[in-house]
Amino acid sequence: MKKKYRNPIGVKKYTGLLLIMPFLAGFLLFTVYPFVSSFILGMTDYNGIGNPRITGADNYIYMLTDSGFLKAAGVTLKYTAVLVPLKLIFSLMTALVLNMQIRGMGVYRTIFFIPSILGSNLAVVIMWQFLFTSDGLANQLLEAIGLSPVSWYGDTAAAMGIIILLRLWEFGSTMIIFLNALRDIPKEYYEAAKVDGCGQIMGFFSITLPLLKNVIFLNLVLQVIAAMQEFSAPYMVTGGGPLKSTYTLGMLIYDEMFSYHNMGYANALSWVMFVLIALVVGVMMKLTGRWREDV
Repeated sequence: MKKKYRNPIGVKKYTGLLLIMPFLAGFLLFTVYPFVSSFILGMTDYNGIGNPRITGADNYIYMLTDSGFLKAAGVTLKYTAVLVPLKLIFSLMTALVLNMQIRGMGVYRTIFFIPSILGSNLAVVIMWQFLFTSDGLANQLLEAIGLSPVSWYGDTAAAMGIIILLRLWEFGSTMIIFLNALRDIPKEYYEAAKVDGCGQIMGFFSITLPLLKNVIFLNLVLQVIAAMQEFSAPYMVTGGGPLKSTYTLGMLIYDEMFSYHNMGYANALSWVMFVLIALVVGVMMKLTGRWREDV
């Protein structure tokens, strides 16, 4: 006679499976299915009407000679290379200040985190656009200190600077991660170093930075992934101009999908972006592996 299954805590055999079914259904429907469909559509010529036509690797081969893709990829990498280090440095320095034992520090931490909550919503974008118009506050400040006004939307470097400043302003999430890590460092380390004659600057480089290696790498990876997927800020502030100097891969994918209805090519671009991000993160992990382990 077959022995009936009994769980010692009284839960039936398939209860756990039933409980996770909503998650599994959502994962398969909203993650696995789009992931596989995107890969298949990337090997087709499809405009959203009728049946897709299989073209194999034609979309990927075309990218090699597509000046629009090469330009957008270069802009994305340049934007990432400039923004991410600046954001990490600024976030860490702010976290160091907010980690000080000062009365009312909780209020200051909240104030510094507010920009990340606001994000690049419409109100913020409108404010940002007016700040950098020809007679905006930015040019007024430059003139006040005796400098010439800047054509923010007409100069390629200045336009990129607007986008970088907007994202740099939203440093709250990175700052919070650094702040939590700083609060976990035992104060005894600094007290012992002070007895040995170690000052604050030396303590930062000898104690703080080495103990923050893994947290720095975590923030580095998160910010690189976010920067390489950039879309909303340049789309709403500069529209990708001037001369497509702020035209990122995210904007190219959007235009190919919704403006030109070239869905096969858009999905192929999405996969190239995915592989490019994976390669960049993989290289960073390889280059910093020994540095992160040597704590």
